[in-house]
Amino acid sequence: MLLVHKIELKPNNKQATYFAKACGVARFAYNWALGEWQKSYQNKEQANDVLLRRKLNAIKKEQFPWMQEVTKVAPQQAIKNLGKAFSRFFRKQGKYPRFKKKGVHDSFRADNGPSEAGQDAVLIQSNKIKLPRIGFVRLKEVLRFSGQIMSVTILRQATKWYAAISVETNKLPHERKNHGSVGVDLGIKALATLSNGVKVVGPKAHKKLLMKLRRLSKQLSRKVKRSNNHGKAKIKLAALHAKISNIRKDALHKLTTELVLNYITIGIEDLHVKGLAANRKLARHIMDQSFYEFRRQLEYKARWYKSAIIVASRFFPSSKQCCICGAINNNLTLHDRDWTCDCCGTYHDRDLNAAMNLKNIAAFATKNTASSAEIYASRVEGSGVIGDAVPIA
Repeated sequence: MLLVHKIELKPNNKQATYFAKACGVARFAYNWALGEWQKSYQNKEQANDVLLRRKLNAIKKEQFPWMQEVTKVAPQQAIKNLGKAFSRFFRKQGKYPRFKKKGVHDSFRADNGPSEAGQDAVLIQSNKIKLPRIGFVRLKEVLRFSGQIMSVTILRQATKWYAAISVETNKLPHERKNHGSVGVDLGIKALATLSNGVKVVGPKAHKKLLMKLRRLSKQLSRKVKRSNNHGKAKIKLAALHAKISNIRKDALHKLTTELVLNYITIGIEDLHVKGLAANRKLARHIMDQSFYEFRRQLEYKARWYKSAIIVASRFFPSSKQCCICGAINNNLTLHDRDWTCDCCGTYHDRDLNAAMNLKNIAAFATKNTASSAEIYASRVEGSGVIGDAVPIA
């Protein structure tokens, strides 16, 4: 199993300068390879990342001698990344690769080689990491995973440097518990409402820091472009955006980890986030909760801990259907936060009722055979199963 731990670095001035150079070399190699790839395509010649890496190795000593100031892995891995980008594009899994810009997603990679790899090997000792050409750099925390280090990617966010350390290990960081199944309804007021009645309120970092964000954006717009003050204002704004992102991701990681550790089957809804965000009055609040990131984290963590994710169709009336008798209230509007069923008289909290319906779908799908689950899925308009449907103990 491959796990990644992202740790903030504490480099000195010399090390930070080296990181910036390595990012520049990686960016240049990527853009150079993309240009050569496009030329080969126009000339109807064969092009792939292997040929481009060989070509760069043959010419860089004479044409780009400054590339030798950093580790050789940085430009080589950048061209490999371009090859992967084209593979995703040809499989219709991504967009056509574009040229990279300075200061946008700056990063470079240093692969971990065998013990005889010398200066290109990556080594971690306590709270320090040894990187090619630069030596040991201090880490802000100790690596939490034990195992073989496969690769390290150095990246910059605003003014801070991070090391994304990829470790191959057979030991998961947590022990899981079995509390049966749970339904999770995502929303705006509460990030997640669980079928057991627990409501998790999201941090809403963008909303809380919106005034400061507007103030810094206005200050940046008033500076003369390419001036020193413009650069300082740009860094301040980037740091605030990074802070908002970190607050949001921290809350999502805690919530998704708690779910997969405590529940063996989790029922969620297939939300059409792009369609929801078309509502101009709710778009900012919907994107601030980051529904897509919640599902992405939940899916890969569920694969780690062998949990089953049951995904109900986006057309399933989870909020309108009574979780007790199954009657559907077609008169329910978005402003109705609670309602009473006309058939059985049960009083419902809108979000809790939706979570209960999602739990019922999850419990049914795991307790029945595959054929029965498929019949039920068609009745609720296309539920899906992600991960292993493990029977509830």
